[in-house]
Amino acid sequence: MIDFIRIDHIHFCVPPERLEDARRFYTEIIGLQQTERPDHLFSTPGYWFNIGNAALHIGVEPSLPRSTRHTAFEVIDVDAAREHLENNNVEIVEEPQIPGRKRFAFIDPFGNRIELLQMTG
Repeated sequence: MIDFIRIDHIHFCVPPERLEDARRFYTEIIGLQQTERPDHLFSTPGYWFNIGNAALHIGVEPSLPRSTRHTAFEVIDVDAAREHLENNNVEIVEEPQIPGRKRFAFIDPFGNRIELLQMTG
């Protein structure tokens, strides 16, 4: 058995030529705070951000086909989050409804799928 404490970080990949676009998307559209990344420890470029009580790491990788792989985040107001993303022309993906959860997913400009959910019961 493994006794987990919390999620530490999530790593998303973007094509190398879109790394600066990713930094702008995650700071300006999503509203994350960029944090210091010890670049001297890594052989490829990237950025780190605070996201709730975890971190989001953005790294580079050649473009891959879209996948159903995703990370899900609980948010306070899923409707407000959806409206904000729609107002910024972010692609929304409908998710099957699960009792006790209101949810949807979005696709970032680099093909990463991210689910947002709000507990309802």
